[in-house]
Amino acid sequence: MIAHVRGTVTDLGLTSAVLEVGGVGLELQCTPGTLATLRHGAQATLPTSLVVREDSLTLFGFLDDDEKSCFELVQTASGVGPKLAQAILAVLGPDDLRVAIAGEDVKTLTKVPGIGQKGAQRIILELKDRIGAPTGRGLVHAAPVADVWRTQVVEGLTGLGWSAKEAEKAVDVVAPDAGPTPDIGALLRAALQTLRKA
Repeated sequence: MIAHVRGTVTDLGLTSAVLEVGGVGLELQCTPGTLATLRHGAQATLPTSLVVREDSLTLFGFLDDDEKSCFELVQTASGVGPKLAQAILAVLGPDDLRVAIAGEDVKTLTKVPGIGQKGAQRIILELKDRIGAPTGRGLVHAAPVADVWRTQVVEGLTGLGWSAKEAEKAVDVVAPDAGPTPDIGALLRAALQTLRKA
Protein backbone atom coordinates (compact mmCIF):
# COMPACT_ATOMS: atom_id res chain seq x y z
CA MET A 1 0.00 0.00 0.00
CA ILE A 2 1.33 3.46 -0.90
CA ALA A 3 0.23 5.62 2.03
CA HIS A 4 1.55 8.95 0.76
CA VAL A 5 3.72 10.46 -1.95
CA ARG A 6 6.24 13.29 -1.59
CA GLY A 7 7.91 14.80 -4.63
CA THR A 8 8.11 17.58 -7.19
CA VAL A 9 5.00 18.47 -9.18
CA THR A 10 6.03 18.00 -12.82
CA ASP A 11 2.62 18.09 -14.51
CA LEU A 12 -0.89 19.29 -13.72
CA GLY A 13 -3.91 18.16 -15.73
CA LEU A 14 -7.65 18.60 -15.37
CA THR A 15 -8.09 15.50 -13.20
CA SER A 16 -4.57 14.45 -12.25
CA ALA A 17 -1.10 15.55 -11.22
CA VAL A 18 2.30 13.95 -11.77
CA LEU A 19 4.76 13.95 -8.89
CA GLU A 20 8.36 12.94 -9.51
CA VAL A 21 9.54 10.66 -6.71
CA GLY A 22 13.11 9.35 -6.91
CA GLY A 23 13.25 9.84 -10.67
CA VAL A 24 9.87 8.17 -11.26
CA GLY A 25 6.80 10.17 -12.29
CA LEU A 26 3.69 8.99 -10.43
CA GLU A 27 0.30 10.06 -11.79
CA LEU A 28 -2.24 10.78 -9.05
CA GLN A 29 -5.96 11.20 -9.73
CA CYS A 30 -7.12 14.23 -7.71
CA THR A 31 -10.19 16.43 -7.20
CA PRO A 32 -10.10 20.02 -8.56
CA GLY A 33 -9.80 21.28 -4.97
CA THR A 34 -6.65 19.22 -4.39
CA LEU A 35 -5.15 20.15 -7.77
CA ALA A 36 -5.70 23.83 -6.97
CA THR A 37 -3.27 23.55 -4.03
CA LEU A 38 -0.43 22.24 -6.23
CA ARG A 39 2.05 24.34 -8.18
CA HIS A 40 4.21 23.19 -11.09
CA GLY A 41 7.80 22.72 -9.92
CA ALA A 42 6.91 22.88 -6.21
CA GLN A 43 7.33 20.13 -3.64
CA ALA A 44 4.14 18.44 -2.45
CA THR A 45 3.15 15.66 -0.08
CA LEU A 46 -0.20 13.97 -0.69
CA PRO A 47 -1.86 11.12 1.20
CA THR A 48 -2.71 8.43 -1.37
CA SER A 49 -4.92 5.41 -1.91
CA LEU A 50 -3.95 2.72 -4.41
CA VAL A 51 -6.86 1.07 -6.23
CA VAL A 52 -5.95 -2.28 -7.78
CA ARG A 53 -7.97 -3.73 -10.64
CA GLU A 54 -7.28 -6.70 -12.94
CA ASP A 55 -6.19 -4.37 -15.73
CA SER A 56 -4.95 -1.29 -13.87
CA LEU A 57 -3.28 0.27 -10.85
CA THR A 58 -4.67 3.73 -10.08
CA LEU A 59 -3.24 6.05 -7.45
CA PHE A 60 -5.58 8.66 -5.95
CA GLY A 61 -4.13 11.72 -4.19
CA PHE A 62 -5.81 13.76 -1.44
CA LEU A 63 -5.61 17.10 0.31
CA ASP A 64 -5.29 15.45 3.73
CA ASP A 65 -5.79 12.20 5.64
CA ASP A 66 -9.41 13.09 6.44
CA GLU A 67 -10.30 13.30 2.74
CA LYS A 68 -8.48 10.00 2.13
CA SER A 69 -10.41 8.28 4.96
CA CYS A 70 -13.74 9.49 3.55
CA PHE A 71 -12.73 8.30 0.05
CA GLU A 72 -12.03 4.81 1.37
CA LEU A 73 -15.10 4.69 3.60
CA VAL A 74 -17.66 5.69 0.95
CA GLN A 75 -16.40 2.87 -1.27
CA THR A 76 -17.66 0.38 1.31
CA ALA A 77 -21.22 1.42 0.34
CA SER A 78 -22.88 -0.71 -2.35
CA GLY A 79 -22.40 0.65 -5.85
CA VAL A 80 -19.71 3.21 -4.95
CA GLY A 81 -16.42 2.73 -6.76
CA PRO A 82 -13.30 4.93 -6.69
CA LYS A 83 -14.45 7.26 -9.49
CA LEU A 84 -17.77 7.97 -7.77
CA ALA A 85 -16.02 8.31 -4.41
CA GLN A 86 -13.75 10.94 -5.96
CA ALA A 87 -16.75 12.72 -7.51
CA ILE A 88 -18.37 12.88 -4.06
CA LEU A 89 -15.26 14.57 -2.62
CA ALA A 90 -15.07 16.94 -5.58
CA VAL A 91 -18.50 18.29 -4.63
CA LEU A 92 -18.55 17.80 -0.85
CA GLY A 93 -15.78 18.25 1.70
CA PRO A 94 -15.43 15.51 4.35
CA ASP A 95 -17.45 17.45 6.94
CA ASP A 96 -20.13 18.36 4.39
CA LEU A 97 -20.42 14.66 3.60
CA ARG A 98 -20.73 13.74 7.29
CA VAL A 99 -23.42 16.38 7.84
CA ALA A 100 -25.37 15.24 4.75
CA ILE A 101 -25.28 11.56 5.78
CA ALA A 102 -26.03 12.19 9.46
CA GLY A 103 -28.91 14.49 8.51
CA GLU A 104 -30.19 12.04 5.85
CA ASP A 105 -29.91 14.87 3.34
CA VAL A 106 -30.67 13.08 0.07
CA LYS A 107 -30.88 16.37 -1.85
CA THR A 108 -27.27 17.31 -1.05
CA LEU A 109 -25.94 13.88 -2.02
CA THR A 110 -27.78 13.92 -5.35
CA LYS A 111 -25.84 17.06 -6.30
CA VAL A 112 -22.96 14.67 -6.98
CA PRO A 113 -22.95 13.59 -10.65
CA GLY A 114 -23.75 9.87 -10.77
CA ILE A 115 -25.77 9.70 -7.55
CA GLY A 116 -29.54 9.46 -7.87
CA GLN A 117 -32.13 9.42 -5.11
CA LYS A 118 -31.92 5.66 -4.53
CA GLY A 119 -28.13 5.74 -4.51
CA ALA A 120 -28.14 8.58 -1.98
CA GLN A 121 -30.59 6.70 0.27
CA ARG A 122 -28.41 3.58 0.09
CA ILE A 123 -25.25 5.54 1.01
CA ILE A 124 -27.05 7.11 3.98
CA LEU A 125 -28.40 3.74 5.16
CA GLU A 126 -25.05 1.96 4.89
CA LEU A 127 -22.76 4.70 6.22
CA LYS A 128 -24.83 6.60 8.78
CA ASP A 129 -23.50 4.61 11.74
CA ARG A 130 -19.89 4.64 10.48
CA ILE A 131 -19.22 8.07 8.98
CA GLY A 132 -18.62 9.78 12.34
CA ALA A 133 -19.28 13.35 13.47
CA PRO A 134 -17.94 16.44 11.69
CA THR A 135 -14.36 17.19 12.74
CA GLY A 136 -15.06 20.91 13.03
CA ARG A 137 -12.27 21.85 10.65
CA GLY A 138 -14.75 23.81 8.60
CA LEU A 139 -17.33 22.92 6.03
CA VAL A 140 -15.21 23.33 2.95
CA HIS A 141 -18.06 23.70 0.50
CA ALA A 142 -20.69 25.26 2.73
CA ALA A 143 -21.54 27.85 0.07
CA PRO A 144 -24.55 27.26 -2.20
CA VAL A 145 -23.78 24.69 -4.91
CA ALA A 146 -23.65 27.44 -7.56
CA ASP A 147 -20.76 29.06 -5.68
CA VAL A 148 -19.10 25.70 -5.03
CA TRP A 149 -18.54 24.83 -8.68
CA ARG A 150 -17.43 28.38 -9.51
CA THR A 151 -14.83 28.30 -6.74
CA GLN A 152 -13.57 24.86 -7.75
CA VAL A 153 -13.26 25.73 -11.44
CA VAL A 154 -11.47 29.01 -10.66
CA GLU A 155 -9.10 27.15 -8.29
CA GLY A 156 -8.49 24.50 -10.95
CA LEU A 157 -7.64 27.13 -13.59
CA THR A 158 -5.37 29.16 -11.31
CA GLY A 159 -3.66 25.89 -10.32
CA LEU A 160 -2.91 25.37 -14.03
CA GLY A 161 -1.25 28.79 -14.23
CA TRP A 162 -4.00 31.20 -15.31
CA SER A 163 -4.55 34.41 -13.35
CA ALA A 164 -7.58 34.70 -11.06
CA LYS A 165 -8.98 37.45 -13.29
CA GLU A 166 -8.68 35.28 -16.43
CA ALA A 167 -10.20 32.33 -14.58
CA GLU A 168 -13.19 34.39 -13.38
CA LYS A 169 -13.87 35.61 -16.92
CA ALA A 170 -13.77 32.05 -18.29
CA VAL A 171 -16.13 30.87 -15.54
CA ASP A 172 -18.59 33.64 -16.45
CA VAL A 173 -18.58 32.34 -20.05
CA VAL A 174 -19.37 28.72 -19.09
CA ALA A 175 -21.77 29.57 -16.21
CA PRO A 176 -24.96 29.29 -18.35
CA ASP A 177 -24.08 25.61 -19.01
CA ALA A 178 -23.76 24.72 -15.30
CA GLY A 179 -27.36 23.61 -14.68
CA PRO A 180 -28.73 22.46 -11.31
CA THR A 181 -26.10 19.71 -10.81
CA PRO A 182 -22.86 21.07 -12.28
CA ASP A 183 -20.29 18.65 -13.70
CA ILE A 184 -17.10 20.24 -12.35
CA GLY A 185 -14.79 18.36 -14.73
CA ALA A 186 -16.81 19.29 -17.83
CA LEU A 187 -17.05 22.94 -16.76
CA LEU A 188 -13.32 23.06 -16.06
CA ARG A 189 -12.57 21.66 -19.53
CA ALA A 190 -14.97 24.14 -21.15
CA ALA A 191 -13.42 27.07 -19.26
CA LEU A 192 -9.96 25.89 -20.28
CA GLN A 193 -11.01 25.81 -23.94
CA THR A 194 -12.37 29.35 -23.58
CA LEU A 195 -9.04 30.57 -22.21
CA ARG A 196 -7.03 28.83 -24.93
CA LYS A 197 -9.15 30.45 -27.65
CA ALA A 198 -8.75 33.93 -26.13
